[in-house]
Amino acid sequence: MQIAEIEALAAAFDDPSDGAAMKSRELILAMLADTPEPFSRRQFSPGHITCTGLVMGPTGRVLLVDHARLKRWLLPGGHVEADDASAAEAARREVLEETSAELDPAATPVLAGMDVHGIPPKKGEPFHQHHDLIFAFAAVSERAVRSEESRAVAWCSETEFDQYGVPSNVRLAYARMRKRL
Repeated sequence: MQIAEIEALAAAFDDPSDGAAMKSRELILAMLADTPEPFSRRQFSPGHITCTGLVMGPTGRVLLVDHARLKRWLLPGGHVEADDASAAEAARREVLEETSAELDPAATPVLAGMDVHGIPPKKGEPFHQHHDLIFAFAAVSERAVRSEESRAVAWCSETEFDQYGVPSNVRLAYARMRKRL
């Protein structure tokens, strides 16, 4: 994966109605310009790139994982690996590893949002930031399997966002993708 790919993706993202995503875009672009290893999970200052999947099922519901470590409902996603061909492929790999979701192979992933957020410290890792790229994927079914990283998986409708504590960045990414359908 190349830094230029992420720079181009981030630079092309534009939603003036979403101030938080635009601020995250600025932070991602600055981190890419000033950081020698933006994909390394060992780069803690200012953090590193991560990739997440906003998986939308055939009925419009979103796939969530109850993250075991963070103890909250999140989109599946995580760190970039050396053999990931692109940011979208990193997100796809993470979705498959965490949920075994059946993604539509004919649907092209779309950058649905960006979010820079803090990650609490754990053994060997200080507090750091994930500079997260959120890619939308279409699923051909609502089959999903829980992985070891999660306590549960669930398909969540927009009317259930409050029940699952879906954060505003995910709600806005979802709304952007619903407009495209």
